[in-house]
Amino acid sequence: MHVGGASAIRRAGLCLLVAALAQGCASPDQIRCAITDINKEFQQQYERILQEKGIRAFNVRPAVAFTGTRSALFHLGMRLESQDADLGLLSVAAPAPTPLNEAEWQRVAQADLPMMQRLAANCVGLAGWLLKFEPEGLEIVITATVVPAAGGSEISLTARMHQVKPPPSGMPRREYAPPTGVRMALDKIWAQIERELGVKGRSA
Repeated sequence: MHVGGASAIRRAGLCLLVAALAQGCASPDQIRCAITDINKEFQQQYERILQEKGIRAFNVRPAVAFTGTRSALFHLGMRLESQDADLGLLSVAAPAPTPLNEAEWQRVAQADLPMMQRLAANCVGLAGWLLKFEPEGLEIVITATVVPAAGGSEISLTARMHQVKPPPSGMPRREYAPPTGVRMALDKIWAQIERELGVKGRSA
């Protein structure tokens, strides 16, 4: 199929979805059901991923770990929101899907979009299969916490999404990032932190 034709079909499908919702084909209760189910599944997976990948220990002093973490996040395209070196708290942000690039984001969509569509379809029917990920208007906020630990430092990472403007479709936002995106972003951040610190991290 011609690329332009495929894009037109996708746009038409999205318009049909918005029109169907606006005309009452999916009730407000059905839409709430879809968003609730998506959030629940994404939250559960997010929490499991953080338990597995969210904390690393490093054999460096906390001050060094803090500086290296900040530098790593800057190199990945994040900007500083706030910091407190004494408390070891650092918050950075960037337009979604940063710290992932476009090619990585496409891999996330291929992996996780079918799950989101299936969850939505359970509540809103066929219209759920027309849903797409919409990173436009979202910022990814990453918080790093650096604390002293035996042999050096412990770094923990969390991520959340902050809406800057509504999505193009007008659909309600989900609250949690796609699970594959969380995994890939954490792997990418840890690899960059290890390069900055010059040492390998280990599970805490």
